[in-house]
Amino acid sequence: MSYFDAASSAPLHPVARQGLQAALDEGWADPSRLYREGRRARLLLDAAREAAAEAVGCRPDELVFTTSGTRALYDGVAGALAGRRRAGRHLVVSAVEHSAVLHSAAAHERAGGTVTEVGVDRGGAVDVPAYAAALRDDTALACLQSANHEVGTRQPVAEVAAACRAAGVPLLVDAAQSLAWGPVAGDWSLLAASAHKWGGPAGVGFLVVRKGVRFAPQGPVDERESGRAAGFENIPAIVAAAAALRAVRAEAAAEEVRLRELTERIRARVPALVPDVQVVGDPVRRLPHLVTFSCLYVDGESLLHELDLAGFSVSSGSSCTSSTLTPSHVLKAMGVLSEGNVRVSLPLGTADADVERFLEVLPDAVARVRAKLGAPPSAAAADGALDELTVDALGERCPHPVIELAKALPRVRVGGTVTVLADDEVAAVDIPAWCWTQGQEYVGAEPRGLGTAYVVRRRA
Repeated sequence: MSYFDAASSAPLHPVARQGLQAALDEGWADPSRLYREGRRARLLLDAAREAAAEAVGCRPDELVFTTSGTRALYDGVAGALAGRRRAGRHLVVSAVEHSAVLHSAAAHERAGGTVTEVGVDRGGAVDVPAYAAALRDDTALACLQSANHEVGTRQPVAEVAAACRAAGVPLLVDAAQSLAWGPVAGDWSLLAASAHKWGGPAGVGFLVVRKGVRFAPQGPVDERESGRAAGFENIPAIVAAAAALRAVRAEAAAEEVRLRELTERIRARVPALVPDVQVVGDPVRRLPHLVTFSCLYVDGESLLHELDLAGFSVSSGSSCTSSTLTPSHVLKAMGVLSEGNVRVSLPLGTADADVERFLEVLPDAVARVRAKLGAPPSAAAADGALDELTVDALGERCPHPVIELAKALPRVRVGGTVTVLADDEVAAVDIPAWCWTQGQEYVGAEPRGLGTAYVVRRRA
């Protein structure tokens, strides 16, 4: 079995396992106590904090340990907004942030605050001037992830941080995906990260608040972790998290070169091996271990099941794998295909042979799913005679509305239109994206009856 989902959770690093086992014997006592066992626990906690701070590039007293990276994001956003309430109640986020940031933004709006969501290009990156333009006199906080968790695109954090600094606005960076590869550049103000992303144990997060940043912890607090993270510290897990981060950093330079070559191979060969595939994310400014692509006319859940049967554990941003059937907010913001989405994120030590075997089994896996769904042949280009055609896809779910569109288009002449009636939310993302990838014209959409009418004009 080949595990290709390190972006969700990396396998426990051997150094983390050793640190965890050792700290279980020495780090079980209350580190706030003055007796011998408490002092030993405090020494372990302080050493872990110093190691983590060195890796992040901050002072040890600026870093606290939380129960997860998600908790660090919630606490970071809430604390920074509360601490700068006098400055204003405006929050700026990118459209592709982690859901914890977007949920925090929604809660802030419900409480009477205002939010500006900065869009991204088709590669998934924000435009620095556009981000800077979103900052206002009443902006209390800005948020930007260092690298995207679904497509791997690195954001221009240093440039955005400079714009925020010039505007007098603190910037919170979600560094969960990138911290294993190096510290986050730029003059940021707050940072959140999650240990299980780099081979530490789950249940440990980092929250960094730079000196001078106004911060008012919200929710339950106590005297631990500078009052910014309530509860008894899980010292063995914290020790393991810091040890894992130090270990992966030592391996990062060599592994970055090797894994980037493997993901470049996937990016180049998948479109050649599988027809109607869109590789998404910035091709250059990206994480070295992560590559994402979307396969037309494929049900994401079925494709992941086929790959699992073939021995590969991968992830997906496809709505077809979600119980809510809503499209990935990241892929939606980028305006790219969400159907049949596959995210490959290679853990440290991934073998060349495993990637080659993945490239061997993928074409057949996609073909089997397409055959089950009745997908059209690739590049069907009959000379149709109809001026217009309406396809009823009401009640159909991803990827069926796009499949029906692809089947219908050859029946109209060049310049003719196909109208797809659909009530699946994903169609609003995938039909325009399909037009873009296939060189067809997306005319627009309007409500009609119980659904929406999507109009496409044939260009070729």
